[in-house]
Amino acid sequence: MKFMGWIGVMLALLGCGNPVDTTHLEKDLLHLETKIPLTGVSGRIDHLAYDSVGRRVFVAALGNGTVEVVDLSSGRRLYSITGLREPQGVVYVSSRLVVADGGSGDCIVYDGGRYLELGRVALGDDADNVRYDGARVYVGYGSGGIAVIDPLAIRKVGDLPLKGHPESFQLDDSGRVWINIPDEGEVVTADMRTLRITGQWKNRGGAANFPMALDKARLFVGYRHPAQVRVLDNRTGSMGASLPCVGDADDVFYDNGVLFVSGGEGYLDVFRGDTLVNHIPTRRGARTCLWLPGERKLILAVPARGGEEAALWVYGM
Repeated sequence: MKFMGWIGVMLALLGCGNPVDTTHLEKDLLHLETKIPLTGVSGRIDHLAYDSVGRRVFVAALGNGTVEVVDLSSGRRLYSITGLREPQGVVYVSSRLVVADGGSGDCIVYDGGRYLELGRVALGDDADNVRYDGARVYVGYGSGGIAVIDPLAIRKVGDLPLKGHPESFQLDDSGRVWINIPDEGEVVTADMRTLRITGQWKNRGGAANFPMALDKARLFVGYRHPAQVRVLDNRTGSMGASLPCVGDADDVFYDNGVLFVSGGEGYLDVFRGDTLVNHIPTRRGARTCLWLPGERKLILAVPARGGEEAALWVYGM
């Protein structure tokens, strides 16, 4: 997974990604509002989480071994949680912060106010993407599994075995889950109530499927080789549109007809329907973002590069 990610970065740097058709561009739907500095943060930045009540953004600074806590209202960093090895996935639930530490293989639970560790669940290896369904936390890890964790009891209550490391995965209200497994070249569907695989959809003509977003009847899957987003029927896996996009994509979000894609090639792509309408320059390595639907804002994680410090770039819509 990490290896494939670096391949994507190198291909992007060498100009091997898909050429993006910019003939349909319109005025930027997203406009840059502010840049919140993350002074001293080095290395790759992974995923983000949000506390909508306190308006705090939690930043998994993987290369820095920290989770940075940023106040969106004041535009300043509040705190830095240290002592982590490779923080990757983060989610804020019930006044608790859950962090997947890929280096230690642990899912770590912190007090969401004082940032003190409350406990951890050992998963063995490469704890990565994290999701929350209102009751349970789900953590992709290792060479094949999604752990089901009770964030209040801080214990594992279930496990879905997989054939390869899960990258992005999405759940619906019924307990169905869709999972990107790039090492196996497929999207897997499963029922998290029974912890059983229900379907396997092989990638055809594409590889390195990392980011994913879910709509009522559609699944948006981001591929790095070639750089594209495929729109799949989320019941059958049949492919509809295939949309060339920014290279080295690592996050995809969909909201009310608009699709957002962030990629390490250094662009934010915005689609309306099947049409690319914005191709916004950012910074190389800015792969991960977070869409805040209630605030109509997109937060882009921008790593330090070329003498420029790391920052969160906040876009409004």
